[in-house]
Amino acid sequence: MAHPTATDPAPATGPDQAAAPDPGAVFDWLDRRAALRARAGLTRTLRSRPADDPVLDLASNDYLGLVRHPRVTRAAADAALRWGGGATGSRLVTGTTELHTELERELADFCGAEAALVLSSGYAANLAALTALTGPGTLIVSDAYNHASLIDGCRLSRAAVRQVPHADPGAVRAALAAHGGGRALVVTDSLFSVDGDAAPLPELSAACRAHGAALLIDDAHGLGVLGPGGAGAPAGCGLAGTPDTVVTVTLSKSLGSQGGAVLGPRRVIRHLTETARTFIFDTGLAPAAAGAALGALRLLREEPHRAARARQTARQLAGRLTAAGLPANTPDAAVVSVRAPSPEAAVTWAADCRAAGVAVGCFRPPSVPDGHSRLRLTARGDLTDAQLDLAVNVISRTAPWNADPR
Repeated sequence: MAHPTATDPAPATGPDQAAAPDPGAVFDWLDRRAALRARAGLTRTLRSRPADDPVLDLASNDYLGLVRHPRVTRAAADAALRWGGGATGSRLVTGTTELHTELERELADFCGAEAALVLSSGYAANLAALTALTGPGTLIVSDAYNHASLIDGCRLSRAAVRQVPHADPGAVRAALAAHGGGRALVVTDSLFSVDGDAAPLPELSAACRAHGAALLIDDAHGLGVLGPGGAGAPAGCGLAGTPDTVVTVTLSKSLGSQGGAVLGPRRVIRHLTETARTFIFDTGLAPAAAGAALGALRLLREEPHRAARARQTARQLAGRLTAAGLPANTPDAAVVSVRAPSPEAAVTWAADCRAAGVAVGCFRPPSVPDGHSRLRLTARGDLTDAQLDLAVNVISRTAPWNADPR
């Protein structure tokens, strides 16, 4: 059989042969999806933030105002100068420096846990804990309002997942009772990031113990704000260091850095070190981030009043917005949520606030359920009275209602 050569003419396209698909049309479906999101008011864009942004920041997660604290930035710079710009490899190869070990030791001690394991993000920490501590045959009972990282960890776990109504210990008990034995894990945020309400941790722990289940608490928004001196929500309700409780945290909020960690019994941390894929196959946290987190942690230990100040600021902000006729929540920590009438109204409201000098968070579907669009405000512990005055004035003046919304 003869084979074609480079000089042979290309075979002719007959009348019954379809033309090859246009490679430029492969992703045309993305344009259609983008148009649907635009019509629903769900377009998202990136905005570059200048280093000297004059806008008052109520949108970030810098709960204690430590991102630019001189001791934190100096700790980051010193770590980079000593250890370099990156960790150089995964934690099990070359990515564990003495700085990482020091951070883990001090973080566990501060939060009252036996041990800690630092990962490259809070997202990675939640995926690590959920996938390594569960699997086929395990039941995961998950709060309906849990963070996306917890939801994704549930999906990747290959476990049976039962979603229960928000902050409902009775529903958790019922789900565990129906499981009929075998391993089970209840997972919840300690402080829910959108509405700023706290989970009923003591009641959830009691439900777990009644059915032999473990409890996983994502304390991303509690560390630095809740508990004694900011030691976190589990420490605040007596669950820190308990043998059936695992806690995940992020270093990117109250500690003003980047990264995440899992805290818990030593045997849990050993198991994650040996089996958690988002730990084993990921490059270690950059030394600058580890140094910044350690610097912030030490500062918080020296100045524990920062946690109480953040909670006080949140109560003041929420109270003044409510007095102005806006539907603000009663905050349990440093998050203040204000309802908007629609996704489009929330986007416009946030843009108007920014134009008037105040940056606010804007949450709409799919980040929140339909009908729950809102502004999310960070009541940072370093806000001054003048800044609170500005925030209340701008948010009230730009509100999308012509009358009292309540």
